[in-house]
Amino acid sequence: MAYPDLTSEEKLGIKTLGELIASGYRPVTVKEELRRNLIRKIRHGEPVFSGIWGYENTVIPDVERAILSMHNINFLGLRGQAKTRMARSMTGLLDEYVPVLEGSDLNEDPLRPLTKNSAALLSEKGNDTPVGWLHRDERYTEKLATPDVSVADLIGDVDPIRAATLKLPYSDERVIHFGLIPRANRGIFVINELPDLQARIQVALFNILQEGDIQIRGFKFRLPLDIQFVFTANPEDYTNRGSIVTPLKDRIDSQIVTHYPLTIEMGKKITGQEAKVKEGQQTVVNDLVRNLIEQIAFEARNSEYVDKKSGVSARMTISAYENLLSAAERRSLQNGETESYARISDLYHTVPSICGKVELVYEGEVEGPVIVAQNLIGKAIRSVFKSYFSDLEKSKKDLDPQAGKIIEWFGAGHQIAIPDNLTNPEYRARLKAIDGLDEYVERYLPEATPEEQLLFMEFTLHAFAEFSKIGRRILDDGSDFRDLLDTMLPNPEDFDDDDEDYFENDRDKF
Repeated sequence: MAYPDLTSEEKLGIKTLGELIASGYRPVTVKEELRRNLIRKIRHGEPVFSGIWGYENTVIPDVERAILSMHNINFLGLRGQAKTRMARSMTGLLDEYVPVLEGSDLNEDPLRPLTKNSAALLSEKGNDTPVGWLHRDERYTEKLATPDVSVADLIGDVDPIRAATLKLPYSDERVIHFGLIPRANRGIFVINELPDLQARIQVALFNILQEGDIQIRGFKFRLPLDIQFVFTANPEDYTNRGSIVTPLKDRIDSQIVTHYPLTIEMGKKITGQEAKVKEGQQTVVNDLVRNLIEQIAFEARNSEYVDKKSGVSARMTISAYENLLSAAERRSLQNGETESYARISDLYHTVPSICGKVELVYEGEVEGPVIVAQNLIGKAIRSVFKSYFSDLEKSKKDLDPQAGKIIEWFGAGHQIAIPDNLTNPEYRARLKAIDGLDEYVERYLPEATPEEQLLFMEFTLHAFAEFSKIGRRILDDGSDFRDLLDTMLPNPEDFDDDDEDYFENDRDKF
């Protein structure tokens, strides 16, 4: 044990080295500390990584085994897979407070000084040496690897002004301005996107990981740093921007592969936890809409238009959900309504969130990000529809009679527009006007509330359009539904005067 079970107040009451020794304190390394606290949590059935969903049977057990083995860790996975969050959560396994030599730049243990200055201080003051306490939140250091990161940033550099002032040679450690890694001593140090770090900078980490010494400007210093290293990397980086040099990879004990949510339910749990619901946003979001939001991400990860090596971050569904809430909120504000219900048409206002979160391949760039996003929404509607209603891919004669009734209504020349800004009564009136639509929904969802029935009626319209049973035009302010043949023919409103003259003058050609 590092010291007997003292309360935080009792620890903070210790002010000198003599009092610390009298308390029974014994130094332990960071990795021993993490291991000890993890063992305690597992034995008591306490959650180790709270708020991280979908990794219970995959990533988290791997991390626990790595910590028990006292390994340095590399999280390997596509963007938006909670790699950094996992690393930050490891601080919960640190002791709440640890003693440090007061004024030390390197958070030195009072019983294990690293630098000449600290050794001299201990020699001078002995048991009266002042002791401070470092909270676990101050023992986490994170650095994003970029091509401009230097050895001086990470390890340190010689301070010529200090050398001149103290009249010391550059080989004396007292003239060194230490970088981020030495200053993270006795804590967790994270380098995000490790392959982006230049190879020569990665080489500078070799000795720190293995032998515990550093080299600055050709001078070698023995500095046995006590650090839990955690790295993150994206597999894409191995081919596009850089790689982890082999000797460094060899010194990272455990490489843990992360992944995206494996089920819609797990995706909903993550989105529900992470999405920021603003004050005053009282929008009711049906489970159907939540399923559709998550299905969009699943469709994107399998789309031929989206770069699979880049991945589709879980942040996409979070941003999309927030946009969905805002779309419903904006409509209620415009209409002066106190009750706000998310609609299927609100999904199309998540397009900006989708466009900003997917990397397109060449074919996707040709289509355009907006078209790709709309197609992903359409595919999500097709996939989710099958969970609630009968298969619409059957031939017309094998279709549900109620479905045929809806198609015939549009085939008779009827059409209906569902603008975004419809009030709740207007929304209800337009959907109820479609012959057979309410009966179709009620047949499959007899327990639905009135609000749910309206939502599923609109959902049915969009699904019928996606399965090419009726036609739909996506407008700037909503959707227009009509017979499928009508959407295949040119719309006269799309032609300008020159087009009309062309058809008038060349009528004989047609």
